[in-house]
Amino acid sequence: MSDLQQQVVRARALEAAVWGMPAVNYRLMYEAGLSVGMTGQNQVVWWPGRMSALNQSLTPNPDVVYVMAFYDTTDGPVVLEVPAAAGDNKINGSVMNYWQAAIEDVGPAGYDAGAGASYLILPPGWTGPVPDGYIPLRSDTVTGYALLRSIPADDTDASMDAAVTYAEGIEFYPFTAPGVAGQTARFSALDQEFDAKIRYDASFFTTLNTVVQSEPWLDRDRVMIDQLASLGIVRGSAYAPDDDTVTAQTDGIGDAQAWLEEKYRALYDTPYYEGTHWTLPALPELVAATNDGFADTESYPVDERGVSYTFAFFSSRHLGKGQSYLTAISDANGDDLDGSRTYTLHIPAGVPVEQYWSLTAYQAGTHTFIEESGRLSRSSLDADLTVNEDGSVDLYLCQELSGALEGKDGNWIQTSDQPFEVMFRLYGPTDDFNSKENWALPDIQPL
Repeated sequence: MSDLQQQVVRARALEAAVWGMPAVNYRLMYEAGLSVGMTGQNQVVWWPGRMSALNQSLTPNPDVVYVMAFYDTTDGPVVLEVPAAAGDNKINGSVMNYWQAAIEDVGPAGYDAGAGASYLILPPGWTGPVPDGYIPLRSDTVTGYALLRSIPADDTDASMDAAVTYAEGIEFYPFTAPGVAGQTARFSALDQEFDAKIRYDASFFTTLNTVVQSEPWLDRDRVMIDQLASLGIVRGSAYAPDDDTVTAQTDGIGDAQAWLEEKYRALYDTPYYEGTHWTLPALPELVAATNDGFADTESYPVDERGVSYTFAFFSSRHLGKGQSYLTAISDANGDDLDGSRTYTLHIPAGVPVEQYWSLTAYQAGTHTFIEESGRLSRSSLDADLTVNEDGSVDLYLCQELSGALEGKDGNWIQTSDQPFEVMFRLYGPTDDFNSKENWALPDIQPL
């Protein structure tokens, strides 16, 4: 391979990584599901209890019961039954295509508005009838998944058990003849390694090849056909890149990692609250494209999409209705959060949520749970959370509690000696969050 050709392949590897990030992200979660017992598509992997750092997916929420339902419509429609909200028990979530573009939200903040529903996920181009009693969801990819969260009323064992039982009411199976009940295959990932981290090496392109082989081209992506061919990825052909190509791929994915990290950090140049270091990690052009199913022929925010799926999975069709997020990578002084230091976050009273708030710490760089941490998150659901007389809360982030912080376990999130980042979640955000008029989250302070 000539030096010029090497440069071309390296550059195309960078572009392919950015373009393919959400689908590779999806595929790594599906393969992690296989590692914990799933045997194929149209099955469910779930966490029936408190999630631990054994889950190494991107910025998951450890305070809720996660259900991932992976669909394949090759042989026809697939049914997703979402139970009606019942008292404190409710579902938040979305059904997404292979590229993690939301088809529709479900649950109280979704299409069924908490009444529960039987959704019918249809194959691309489906022209057959939709039986009575089903809400059709038209997927433009053959495969995809639903991410559903069952939210406990608080952190007691009884509430968690109730949330688990409620989540068991989710049914997922290939469409059957009227009157014939389908069977849901569930596999627990609780207390098992579930590794879906993005791998910034040549294996990224092995996974990307699997994506290309498994899904027909979307019209908007046909420009990638020749680009990927130069990397050895050709639909319908075996993947066997030579050594020079693998070298160029490795250099290209390294470039992609550095560039995407730079763009990720640039998100914080636009703070959500003026004068702070919190940002809303929802890129406007990507949100608009997701909301209209990428219908705008003058917009295709591939770069924004690539950045987003380096640090998260999931998309919402109506972001901000069911949940919103704030993230921070630095303290009040603008210094990167350092796990070897001690920090405090003062959360003012009256957090603008209808359900609950939480703060979770993640490893910087991988955007996964801190593996050494035994205290991943604190939330307003926690029974042992100490609340100040005025209703505010002070949280502490450090490796160990010592000195004046001894005994404050209920308000403690454990870090390691490595850089970290945090996500503040708001479930059921109210207008006061969006208006920013009556409540604001201050910066994290070093102690």
